[in-house]
Amino acid sequence: MATLIESVMDNLITAVVVLDENFVVTYANPAAEQLFCLSARRLREQPLSDVIQHCSIDLAQVQETLATGQGLTDSDVTLVIDGNQRKVELSASPLQWERSSSMLVELKAIGHQQQISKELQQQAQQQAAKELVRGLAHEIKNPLGGLRGAAQLLEKMLPDPSLSEYTRIIIEQADRLRNLVDRLLGPQRPGHRQQENIHVVLEKVRQLVELSAGEITIHRDYDPSLPDLEMDPDQLEQALLNVVSNAAEILQDTPQGEITLRTRTEHQVVINGKRHRLAARIDITDNGPGISPDIQDTLFYPMVSGRPGGTGLGLSITRNLVDQHKGKILVNSWPGQTTFTILLPIKR
Repeated sequence: MATLIESVMDNLITAVVVLDENFVVTYANPAAEQLFCLSARRLREQPLSDVIQHCSIDLAQVQETLATGQGLTDSDVTLVIDGNQRKVELSASPLQWERSSSMLVELKAIGHQQQISKELQQQAQQQAAKELVRGLAHEIKNPLGGLRGAAQLLEKMLPDPSLSEYTRIIIEQADRLRNLVDRLLGPQRPGHRQQENIHVVLEKVRQLVELSAGEITIHRDYDPSLPDLEMDPDQLEQALLNVVSNAAEILQDTPQGEITLRTRTEHQVVINGKRHRLAARIDITDNGPGISPDIQDTLFYPMVSGRPGGTGLGLSITRNLVDQHKGKILVNSWPGQTTFTILLPIKR
């Protein structure tokens, strides 16, 4: 019977580890070895927290299952192992074994199809939010125009010129709100498309950010074989500038702040539900404090910001511009590393 159990555990595609009361690994099956990129011998006698660089849920919650006797399940957990991000379903439950308290932890990798479904769902939610904001923006612009026009007429009819100071305030504030609404709406139509090298655009962005980046270092890791893309260079420059500028602002309080601009080609990429044989991948990585998990799924919504005092419009506009180029933008973040990835299809 023991041999049968061992054979079953060895052939499971779910990673299984057993932890003692000190959260130290006492058993790991072959699937766990593959997930953690370590042999079972090296995993044993190590605390689980030592082999996981970051976990989207607090590992203390997992450890509490021993004290409470109640299991824990989370269907969307992000782990960073050996510098790589992995999405898993995590289940933890107390285990009584040979009169000692142990914990059984199961980690099942989230499938590629499930990840695509999640991305499509997020895209639909973001599109709905965009339509809602667009509708509200148009409703706001109409009365603003009437308010501004009435203030201009009133200014002409005032008997005392000194009172025009108040009408000017009305006009200035109406213009300010109109500009905010225009920014919320963002570019609605694709600009002029031409064949352009993405590295030319990235270099413009790098030079602009370096002028105000202070002590921040910007590294370049470009793939020279990347072919030209059909793009509006000005729109993509704005999209990339929003992301790199955000990273530079966040790094102002980070000692030895670094940003890395990286380009690569990707094959057989699914973008917004469509498969493309070839795509350009642009990674913008910083070593800042990371983005709160609470807002990562809604980061590209209008008015959502991870920076104190931020308007939450820059990344929303970036997503809009990337969408117009039939691409997609993703974010992976944990303390010490945030990477925005832009995928753009390459037409051959």
